[in-house]
Amino acid sequence: MSDAPGLLVLSGPSGVGKTTIGQGLLRDPRFGRAVTATTRRPRDGEVDGRDYLFLSMVEFEQGVDAGRFLEHALVHGNRYGTPRDEVERIQAGERICLLIIDVQGAAQLRDAGVEALYVFLAPPSWDELERRLRGRDSEDPEVIERRLGGARVEYDRRGEYDTVVINDDVERAIGEIQGLALADHS
Repeated sequence: MSDAPGLLVLSGPSGVGKTTIGQGLLRDPRFGRAVTATTRRPRDGEVDGRDYLFLSMVEFEQGVDAGRFLEHALVHGNRYGTPRDEVERIQAGERICLLIIDVQGAAQLRDAGVEALYVFLAPPSWDELERRLRGRDSEDPEVIERRLGGARVEYDRRGEYDTVVINDDVERAIGEIQGLALADHS
């Protein structure tokens, strides 16, 4: 392994399985996930500090003004960002830091020259992506339609990434990303 802790940026459209893939990667103790901050409301079962850092809009804006975020973006009407101290916490433990962020955030990191392995997670088909989003039952139909529209725009930016991984089989996708990240970090 190199002396510098690695950084793995995982992006893709809503419903593609980023959280599931991330959980699979985190079974490997060589990986750690930076907890992202958001202004959206928690979904059923989500825990503050574990799934996200749930902040008010005022708290989030104060963090932006103080330079506490490595990247931040407005996504589907809510603010999301990666706290710098979260990345530093993972890297201090000599683990590969996993960032599960949107396409806008990944572009900010690339534009800032942040060295990382940038992986775009793609759906096996649009029908499957739509089925997954509608199956969540956690959002209004208008929100789902907005997410589907955003998914097409995000998918068109997949060429900006180091690699695209199709999430057609969860364990296969986890293994592929794990292998890429470990090879990139060796």
